[in-house]
Amino acid sequence: MSSTREEDTGPSEFHGAYNRENRGETPVQTLDRNWISLLQELRVVQTGVQLLTGFLLILPFQERFHRLPDYGKTVFMLTVVSAVAATILLVAPVAMHRLLFRRRAVAQLVAAAHRSAVAGLVFLGLAMTGVVVLVSEVVMGGAAAAVGGGVAVVAFVSMWVVVPLRMRPRAGTQNTDESYADASKIKS
Repeated sequence: MSSTREEDTGPSEFHGAYNRENRGETPVQTLDRNWISLLQELRVVQTGVQLLTGFLLILPFQERFHRLPDYGKTVFMLTVVSAVAATILLVAPVAMHRLLFRRRAVAQLVAAAHRSAVAGLVFLGLAMTGVVVLVSEVVMGGAAAAVGGGVAVVAFVSMWVVVPLRMRPRAGTQNTDESYADASKIKS
């Protein structure tokens, strides 16, 4: 089954032309650069999410854990599931690469790894919010847990979704966006 979606086939016509004219890249070079960029981004979060998951997995064996209210134990389980899901999704591109190595599937690999990374970040945000709720519950009680969780959700959505979406060029303005056009004048 073939698809014409940009993330399944590689760079869009606009980005392909931009990369060809301003970077001197072929579509394959663009895919390779996108793959390397994605791996660098994953390196930033993989260690942290693995440490978070490991930390969460030892908590039930601590004496104070059993003093958590029932809702706290439910939040804990949801947090563990989110952290494990984030770990799986953020490490998955490495496994995908190993299984697809030398199979000439870079476009599919970049697209699948991109989707996996985005989903992994969603679960990481949920896990970190759960940690804020749990720590707030233990330190200050239920009301603080609700406030802490709410603040964490607002912070994650603001910084990980709203700000990046506001930075995107609007449809039809890519060619006239001065900052985007100025980037093409930079000599490397």
